[in-house]
Amino acid sequence: MNKLTAMRVFCRSVELGGLAAVAREMNLSAMMVSKHVAQLEDALGVALLNRTTRQISLTEAGEIYYYRSKQLLDDFSELEESTSQLGRQVKGTLKISAPIDFGGLFMVPAIDAYQRHYPDVKILMTLHNSAVDLSKGSFDLSLLVTDSLDLGVVARKIAETRLGTYAAPSYLQTAGTPTQIAQLSQHRCLHYMDTPHKDYWQFKLGTETIKFRPNWHFAANNGRALCQAAALGMGITQTPEISATHYVALGQLVEVLPEFSLPPLAIYATYLQRRFLPAKLTTFVDFMVKYFAAQGMTTPP
Repeated sequence: MNKLTAMRVFCRSVELGGLAAVAREMNLSAMMVSKHVAQLEDALGVALLNRTTRQISLTEAGEIYYYRSKQLLDDFSELEESTSQLGRQVKGTLKISAPIDFGGLFMVPAIDAYQRHYPDVKILMTLHNSAVDLSKGSFDLSLLVTDSLDLGVVARKIAETRLGTYAAPSYLQTAGTPTQIAQLSQHRCLHYMDTPHKDYWQFKLGTETIKFRPNWHFAANNGRALCQAAALGMGITQTPEISATHYVALGQLVEVLPEFSLPPLAIYATYLQRRFLPAKLTTFVDFMVKYFAAQGMTTPP
């Protein structure tokens, strides 16, 4: 038995919630994954996992073994990273989680620019709007568009945007242009799902933040889809400015209620604090800070 491999299989089984998911991730058969865990349990003389047909859970011994194994595997990974970097060659695979709109619109050219400087770093980017638990090990880095941050992560601002409220000129010509927040209740609204603000739109009135719950007619978790819907005259939407810029430039959308807009939202690169940070991570974050500053997507602190 390769104990190191067995430990990796066991830890990923816990983090992914099942043996089948580990088999797919590590390109192993389900039988081999089960065999690794069974051999580990035999060698230790204790059961590490409770297994049912649908899910797995940790035994008391398994919980203790998982956290110690996870630390050992992280230490081993850091040892390999630090040793390999003695040759001053930045390489490896960097796994990134990014919001759908920001990732789809801006990250590909940013990654292209980065890889021209660091061609031996592979980037695996997953686009979704859900928060990720970096401690589970599925991602090295999570990009967040937010006005609040979780404890326990390092966060560096790489860019910023603001929330704007937009509609097509044709829609406003027919339905009228709202001049007060309360008037939005008389309009068809297009709602951005899966944001930190949940079911509400937010506005600034003096020093006060006003929450408005739209009676929406169409909702999506993609700002570009909402902008397209608004451009077609389907209603009014509130979305990050980065999603609407193209449509505004073409005259297909105009901003409404701009005097009530919130201050800019920061776009952060977040990662776990570690004793040793791999060069693929530090060079990427440093590069993104400089890249988006050059693009005019940040303001001085």
